[in-house]
Amino acid sequence: MRVERLALLEQQAEHEQIDLFYADESGISQQGYSPYGWQFKDEKVSVPVGHGQQLNCFGLLSRNNKLHFKTTTDTINTAFLIAFFDEFVLKIQKPTVIVLDNAKIHQSKAFKIRCKYWQARGLFFVYLPPYSPHLNIIEKCWHELKQRWISVEDYYSFETLTYAVQLALMAVGTELFINFSPFNPNDK
Repeated sequence: MRVERLALLEQQAEHEQIDLFYADESGISQQGYSPYGWQFKDEKVSVPVGHGQQLNCFGLLSRNNKLHFKTTTDTINTAFLIAFFDEFVLKIQKPTVIVLDNAKIHQSKAFKIRCKYWQARGLFFVYLPPYSPHLNIIEKCWHELKQRWISVEDYYSFETLTYAVQLALMAVGTELFINFSPFNPNDK
């Protein structure tokens, strides 16, 4: 997909002609998320880390913080996506476009075959150019979830982690917001 086409879709969404969502998956495990940290010279700091289950999240996010998501401890595969979109297509009110990256599960034969069914109901898919995660706004949601919305205490057990993730994702658009700047095709 050309970036110019994405700009046109953004414009149509802004004028409420279509609904536009950005989609992707992410995993969260008890191994924690620590992009950086600091401590005083003589201070001992630790983050409890567990090795076990991973909670996988798949979501659709719009620029106005409308989030549709599903979590699972299973692998997110083509069958998961088909079930997700079979349910999602029943909720759409107007033509809806989903922006995806080029992951194999987004391009599988079974997924492409099912797209014909969804298109007949007003659900369409477009793909980002290769190596362009900066264009996928849901990446910011996963970043915020892991860096700000989940606390260190939430990693205590898989149950507390799952609960915290569910609470945070359910709060997107009502209590938790991401301020997206307007789409700019030149942003990197």
